[in-house]
Amino acid sequence: MGAQHAGSIQYLRQREVLRMTKDYGTGGRLGVGTPQGNPTVEPEMQILLPRNCCLHSVRLTSRADQPADRLREYLEQLADYLARFDVLSLDAFGFACTASSYLLGAEREQALVDGCSHNFPVVTATHAIGWALEKLNAKRIAIAAPYSASIREAAARYWTAAGYEVKQLIPIETATADTRSIYQLHSGDARAVLTNLDFRQLDAVLLTGTGLPSLSVLADEWPVPVLSSNLALAARLVSVADLPASRTMEGVLIPGWVDRLHEALAAR
Repeated sequence: MGAQHAGSIQYLRQREVLRMTKDYGTGGRLGVGTPQGNPTVEPEMQILLPRNCCLHSVRLTSRADQPADRLREYLEQLADYLARFDVLSLDAFGFACTASSYLLGAEREQALVDGCSHNFPVVTATHAIGWALEKLNAKRIAIAAPYSASIREAAARYWTAAGYEVKQLIPIETATADTRSIYQLHSGDARAVLTNLDFRQLDAVLLTGTGLPSLSVLADEWPVPVLSSNLALAARLVSVADLPASRTMEGVLIPGWVDRLHEALAAR
């Protein structure tokens, strides 16, 4: 047995002991990086993840004036965000911003993830989406995105290069070209797009953009699977961290999340 493999086993054993002896997060401790003004990632993750999981977030920050520059900077600073967790022992970390990956491209995205020093898996939202699409055996997709035309086109290039056939690229209108205007949207904006969508020749639909609220839409019945960035990221984090909930996952769905959604909506 190699030293690296033995070290990995020791780390997993230590992690399991810690999980069983701590007061909070007995189902796992997951980290997430969310864009600085994003109001959607944490609440949707708290619904998607099992109640005994703890979510620990860090804000992705940038002072860049241009949205594209800001988005690139988020991912370029990945190592700095991970360092902010200090000694907090995570089971996995999710980078919750798809547009950053689209603008930098898959090769640079992977290099940044590989270049981070960490003892836990690091997953980008786009890597999680790719994992989910593979699990669904989906190759022909429609992409609905609340982005400017240039970022939508970058998204189409990203998924085309990954081997997917982008059948439709649909804008979700926002008030301005600044990506922060996504945070003014609500789930009805996503539902309107899906209601008018031609699902023929599609294997799946991707609602991309972690700031777009969409869980109530995903809970509805549609002719083909509908994924969101946050749904895919939550499922991949549970899976890659090998948390207890992963043993009862149904494909890319974490059991019980729809019930948790209904409870959250009823408490409004």
